[in-house]
Amino acid sequence: MLNVLFDTTGVGVRDGHPTKPGDMSADEMTLAHVLEANAFKYGNRIGYVQAERSLTHRQYLARARRLADGLYQRNARSQDRIAVLSMNCLEYLEAYGACEVSGFIITTVNYRLAAPEMLSILTDAAPKVLIFESRYLALVDQLRTGLPDVDCYVCIGGSAPVWALDYESLIDSGSPAGPPIRPRASQVAHLIYTSGTTGRPKGCMLGHRQLVDKAQLHAGDMDPRPEDRLLIVMPLFHVGARGVVGAAQWRGAAIYLLRSFEPERYLNALAEQGITMAHLAPTMVKDVLDHELVRTLDLSRLRLICYSAAPMPLPTLRRGLELLGPVFHQSYGQTEGMVSSLLRSQHLPDGNETEKGWLLSVGQPYPRTEVRIVDDDGNPVAIGSVGEITYRGPFMFSGYWNDSVSTLATIRDGWVHSGDIGRLDDGGFLYIVDRKKDMIVSGGENIYSRDVEDALLKHEFISEAAVIGIPDARWGEAVHAYVVCPVQRVLTQDDVIEHCRSLIASYKRPRSATFVEALPRTANGKVDKRALRLRHSEGRS
Repeated sequence: MLNVLFDTTGVGVRDGHPTKPGDMSADEMTLAHVLEANAFKYGNRIGYVQAERSLTHRQYLARARRLADGLYQRNARSQDRIAVLSMNCLEYLEAYGACEVSGFIITTVNYRLAAPEMLSILTDAAPKVLIFESRYLALVDQLRTGLPDVDCYVCIGGSAPVWALDYESLIDSGSPAGPPIRPRASQVAHLIYTSGTTGRPKGCMLGHRQLVDKAQLHAGDMDPRPEDRLLIVMPLFHVGARGVVGAAQWRGAAIYLLRSFEPERYLNALAEQGITMAHLAPTMVKDVLDHELVRTLDLSRLRLICYSAAPMPLPTLRRGLELLGPVFHQSYGQTEGMVSSLLRSQHLPDGNETEKGWLLSVGQPYPRTEVRIVDDDGNPVAIGSVGEITYRGPFMFSGYWNDSVSTLATIRDGWVHSGDIGRLDDGGFLYIVDRKKDMIVSGGENIYSRDVEDALLKHEFISEAAVIGIPDARWGEAVHAYVVCPVQRVLTQDDVIEHCRSLIASYKRPRSATFVEALPRTANGKVDKRALRLRHSEGRS
């Protein structure tokens, strides 16, 4: 079997022998080449860790190949979908690896969904195989009658039922050489479904070539090294966690997994494991900063925290920089593509007024990525003007699975229409002001959620805030605020409204408010405004 391994310089290894630059173009690279390069160059280094278990890079590749061959022996073929339903675990990463070395397409399933929602995704993806963690055995058994395309079920951990294969037994049955098939750069590698905050989740097709580019772009900003240790707690079914994992794999860094987020456990893991790089949603960063251990544990090895999924509230970001130093790096993108980043060197809370303003942005476009702001007719708007964020670049999805209508609506003339509303400044920094579907129109005026939420968060007793538009007989829509404040502080609705009076225009300020203990969030940490709208409509009913 032809085996080509490349590092980031273009110098590689073919069948165990060094090659010259140019033997294989970057466009031919697949994710398999990345894993094989790590096994060749860093084979005996620890590459993957979960609790007491660990794998070297060479062991990881060997298990991924054996798993791929075990699936091939059970009639999985190139571009067949292999679905995974599991919390974070080494087996999850092995399933990614098995698909990436063989040309299968991994399909990730959000374990937080209800059974009908999971069934909808699995019916759409039509996987040949479903790999599931034993904790979901009863749920999968319930779903089986609605999944006629699934030929093989594989159970991770516990005792496999009679209708499923044991995961470890499947690996043992596979050949160390892997299956007799290889992926091509033009093929789909990952089928990852959107969070569905504004509608039914859609399956984004992500190709090998694009994912290799993504790993390289992320790594260029984050600067992972073989000696780094990256802690992943965000769920692996989400594109954010997998993207950061890809950056670490690009340079052979070690990946440490946590199954779920709990601030005390997370902080102890940072200190005890000597973690150097981390990936969190902004709400998780806040929880970490609020915990007393952040001031007492030795976190001196931590040199980077990549935050994504949502902009960081400015008070949280300032406090994080004060407590942890210049470690923060922001990445902005979607399941559909990567857009921009705010580098550690650009987090300047004590800079001049322009530099301080960068903290409210999502940074500048990635290399080889173009961003433009357009009006409702698709025409570019002037610098500083607000419109829809569109982008094109090396990492863009190739379309939505089984949904050409949505694909054509999203990719127009080669540009991805993000559905986010934003603006660009004259330095190329991008600022998000709202989701297009979250924009509130009151009395003919456009109101962007973030303007109102930023004003609310300036109150010393408000820790979280989100606003939605609610029906109003006079204005069409009115701004309604959902507010979280510490239990020892008491605010009234009038306090909230009055606080905003001097900070934003009168037509933007909330007309009403609801106090809640916590805001509902999606798996990737974004506020779930669809859930807030549903809560409000049910309350009115």
